[in-house]
Amino acid sequence: MQNDNHMNPPKRGKFKSLAVRFASGVPLLSWLLGAAVSVILEYLIGSGLAELLHLPKIPVLFGCVIMLKEPVLIPSAFVYFMAVYLIPLASVARLTSGPVNRLAEKMLSLSVVFAVLIHLGVLYAILYFWSDISAYRLLSLKMAMIAVMLTLSLNVINGYMGEFSCSHPGFMALGAYATSAFTVKMFAGSKLFGEALMPAALGPWLFPVGLIIGGCVAALGALAIAIPSFRTRGDYLAIISLAFLFIVKSFLENLEWVGGPRGLSGQPDYAGLPTVFIWMVACVWIINNFVRSTLGKALNAVRDDELAADAMTVNTRRTKMTAFLFGAFWAGVAGGLFAHVLRYVNPATFGIQKLAEVLAMVYFGGLNSVYGSIVGAVSLNLLGEALRPLEIYKWIIIPLLLILIMIFRPTGLISFTEFDVKKLISPRRKTESEASHGAS
Repeated sequence: MQNDNHMNPPKRGKFKSLAVRFASGVPLLSWLLGAAVSVILEYLIGSGLAELLHLPKIPVLFGCVIMLKEPVLIPSAFVYFMAVYLIPLASVARLTSGPVNRLAEKMLSLSVVFAVLIHLGVLYAILYFWSDISAYRLLSLKMAMIAVMLTLSLNVINGYMGEFSCSHPGFMALGAYATSAFTVKMFAGSKLFGEALMPAALGPWLFPVGLIIGGCVAALGALAIAIPSFRTRGDYLAIISLAFLFIVKSFLENLEWVGGPRGLSGQPDYAGLPTVFIWMVACVWIINNFVRSTLGKALNAVRDDELAADAMTVNTRRTKMTAFLFGAFWAGVAGGLFAHVLRYVNPATFGIQKLAEVLAMVYFGGLNSVYGSIVGAVSLNLLGEALRPLEIYKWIIIPLLLILIMIFRPTGLISFTEFDVKKLISPRRKTESEASHGAS
């Protein structure tokens, strides 16, 4: 029996790493080119293929919504997904891996910045063509990118700093209202604010100023939490920050000059796809540099053992306050973008439900990881939209998924992983073991 087992190894062992072997040697740029071919293919023939497969329209989220709404169309939606996305993506990525690896080497030898810009350009083209199919896709994509910013900024506090903050929706609200007040008063005008003070043509150019103002207002709000809470230790930050969230929400509901409980509308349409994409990229880049800097390493030392860090001459209180204000700033910027994507903002939006969503994205993706924040924000946002046809059952499936993650991966899917841009865009070479597997 032992000889038979040796001569006939289980098929599971033989094909266990088939997907890994297929992806080995394929650089990131090849995957991006494959995705670009897929979305352009859908842009050109998506309507005709959907009609041929008896689908009512082009699937908005990879066929998931259609499958849940009309189960009889599951085979058609699956064929559409395979023909438009999976097969072109895998084929182009694999076929171009050789020349693209050589191209990646040349680009990196010229300049890392140049190579990064090429990757970002291809990524933006993918997002543009994919979202141009429908307004629903565009809105979902913008919300996912804003969620990435929120999740990253909260991960700085809850992950890298090791505290538990509940104030992020409050920071988001302060940024949303401050930015909205700036743009409406300066460039749009309304019944609440009167006539615009500046020509509307200047609005898109000065919109970044409004976002920075929103971020600074949020950081000032964070100062009100940081000063009392960082004089103490333990769970006081969670209690104080939760109280701050309710204070901000109640304050905005009773502030009539910004609409009170009715909310504030009339924001100019400044948050297009390029604007949101550029701010998201800037947020990822700046936060990644922050957590890898000396201050970021000091923050990790404070998280692991505050007394030891203090003994090693780390100013623990100043380090925590800097990180807290930094995270609040980016939450305020995300809030400003959020208000201008929806072109309406209401205090009720920034309550416990928003807090639960942001916390879920942080802990689902992974603590102490830029990768994890991106994965958590994008996956939970798209999953929430894909499960929308299930209505109330959606709020059973998603919490159940989070419970399973907490049981089997308590720190999240991708935790404590550095985001190394140079390594990410570098050429991929097969290892000797993978090459021998491929030859056999």
